[in-house]
Amino acid sequence: MIASPPRTIRIASRKSQLALVQTYWVQEQLQNAFPDRKFEVHTMSTQGDKILDVALSKIGDKGLFTKELEDGMLNGETDFAVHSLKDLPTNLPPGLILGCVTEREDPADALVLHEKHVGKQLDSLPAGAVIGTSSLRRLAQLRHHYPHLAFKDVRGNLNTRLAKLDAGDYDALILAVAGLQRLGMGDRIHQAIPADISLHAVGQGALGIECRANDAEILTLLKVLEHTPTAYRCYAERSFLHELEGGCQVPIGVNTVITGDTLTLIGLVASLDGQTVIQDVVSGAATEAEQLGIELAHKLRARGAQAILDDIFATIQRQ
Repeated sequence: MIASPPRTIRIASRKSQLALVQTYWVQEQLQNAFPDRKFEVHTMSTQGDKILDVALSKIGDKGLFTKELEDGMLNGETDFAVHSLKDLPTNLPPGLILGCVTEREDPADALVLHEKHVGKQLDSLPAGAVIGTSSLRRLAQLRHHYPHLAFKDVRGNLNTRLAKLDAGDYDALILAVAGLQRLGMGDRIHQAIPADISLHAVGQGALGIECRANDAEILTLLKVLEHTPTAYRCYAERSFLHELEGGCQVPIGVNTVITGDTLTLIGLVASLDGQTVIQDVVSGAATEAEQLGIELAHKLRARGAQAILDDIFATIQRQ
């Protein structure tokens, strides 16, 4: 009796250029590791890709960029989805799990300047310079450090945002170092913003692969892409965010480092105006990453973070 060929693995991806670059990279790595298998990419648009004229904080949470992909997996149309981990909610639909975390690129935020400001950095931009960002996390931290700058929302994919910058709509943009590097645009980075100015987003710089919890075959294949130190760092960060019940519309920043077997997690909650910033740190065994995230969330709550979060949620609901 002739054995049936192995099943074709169907990978779900958003249609944006960055999403496809990341997804094709995953496809290539898996194809090299399992040359006898077939891996197909299936693309789709999400609600977040379609609504480009409204600030993210006003239309919902990170699920705007994942729901259609998740529905495809739950319906059996695809087998797993590749996400920028910072876009993947910490609450996943029943039946789906975070099956793999890839090695992290630089998670820092990047300053990208209009050509008239070449040579400058954040601290040397003139008063009133217009900075484009769609992230309340970036907005709150930069307002705290640079109250003399002006901030304006910017939406669209990376190329759209850069075109708006080059057209003079903004003096600078704040983007992710990792995204620019993955698209071969590292030369657009004028400053990798240090952590003491802007803690990065939860999961920033890493890819998260979401799949069905009961699909043992897929989970086994994905393990070749798992990067354990990155996974520990991101588990700590996601646990911290989950415990604070924050989404993309909340100014929550993190930074993680693993030294030997010890993981150190820094976390921050800031008010929208940047006037109030609460920050703290925890360290412990990397294998206890998720518990460290919970511990840090409790420390920040004890110092007043919950009042900031409650005020932000109330403000967003009024808008």
